[in-house]
Amino acid sequence: MKRTAIRNSMTLLPHTVGRDQTLASAHHMMSEHRIRHLPVLAGGQLVGIVSDRDLKFIEALKDVDPERVTIEEAMSQEPYTVPPETPLGDVVRTMATERYGAALVVDHGKVVGIFTAIDAMRLLADVFEKS
Repeated sequence: MKRTAIRNSMTLLPHTVGRDQTLASAHHMMSEHRIRHLPVLAGGQLVGIVSDRDLKFIEALKDVDPERVTIEEAMSQEPYTVPPETPLGDVVRTMATERYGAALVVDHGKVVGIFTAIDAMRLLADVFEKS
């Protein structure tokens, strides 16, 4: 059986946020596009990832103003990244084992896609529909 590459199941060109933007701007983007993860860039380079859960955690701290606190203070600095040719099964297995909510697909230093736990659930639903 042919091993499917992550490039065939990822969301292309995901929305991104700059590390100097505010938590409020990230919330707005997530709500507007109905997403839960944003790759964080600085000068076009990947420097982290922020999730809706990260934002909620930071905002729950005393004296945090989402209009003033930057993404850099809420992001994870070492996101799980894979090249586009990585087998889908390997990505899903790593996400499950390490409890990652998303994998960022990076090609030549640029974010070209994202694969989330929700994407994995959609694929699983397709498998069950076909059986």
